[in-house]
Amino acid sequence: MALLENLLLVFVAGLITALATGIGVLPFFLFEEISTRTNVVLWGVASGIMLSASLFGLVEEGLAVGGIDEVLAGAFFGVALVVVAHRLLTNAEFDPREYEEADFAKLVLILGVLTVHSFPEGIAVGVAFADLNLGTGLGLLGFTIPPLAVFMTVAISIHNVPEGTAIAIPLRSMDVSEWRMVWWAVFSSLPQPIGAVVAFAFVRVAREFLPFGFGFAAGAMVYLVLSEFLPEALAIGTDLRRGGVPELAGGVVAGILAMVPLLFI
Repeated sequence: MALLENLLLVFVAGLITALATGIGVLPFFLFEEISTRTNVVLWGVASGIMLSASLFGLVEEGLAVGGIDEVLAGAFFGVALVVVAHRLLTNAEFDPREYEEADFAKLVLILGVLTVHSFPEGIAVGVAFADLNLGTGLGLLGFTIPPLAVFMTVAISIHNVPEGTAIAIPLRSMDVSEWRMVWWAVFSSLPQPIGAVVAFAFVRVAREFLPFGFGFAAGAMVYLVLSEFLPEALAIGTDLRRGGVPELAGGVVAGILAMVPLLFI
């Protein structure tokens, strides 16, 4: 029963991060559109949060429980997984308005695309819960939650807010309703609670792979930032002065600074 309760808690944590994506749609209930400059800053904030969570959270914790070789090996496989998955899904595109009419093969493809982008974040949350009820931490509802788990859940949730906004922007141009945009934003992150449970179960049973798991999640997330988030922000900010680089840099710094207080939990 204890294991089932632990898995349920980890699933809820992953679900919270997924639901946070829907918060990014809220500005569209008040405004018709989000400016290009704001959009670039939000991508920068999301990138800064991910980098901070990866380097100061996952990598640091990985080095605390294992050697640098194990963490680097995990990071290598994390990057490799994302690279291979991207190559398999390079030409995969879908229109949310066609979701209801999609056949089974199309739905599998859609889920594959979403999993590539969201699963690593779920893995990061799950690995962070590895010491659940095994040591000191935050007492909540009879659980002893590791500080790293709190850090990662909050970090991924905050990161998902601007990601939800980014998802909503093209949907707005398709005249998709606000509540449907909320649904699609949350749907895009639904692999996260699944990834969290899978990762938690794995490192809980095979704790010798814990440093590898920390490195894996960190490598996958850092690669996503460098290969997708930052290039996407620069592509959006092409028409801004200096190509939006100052806005992007400011957003990255703001994202990193936003996570500093959590390092002292």
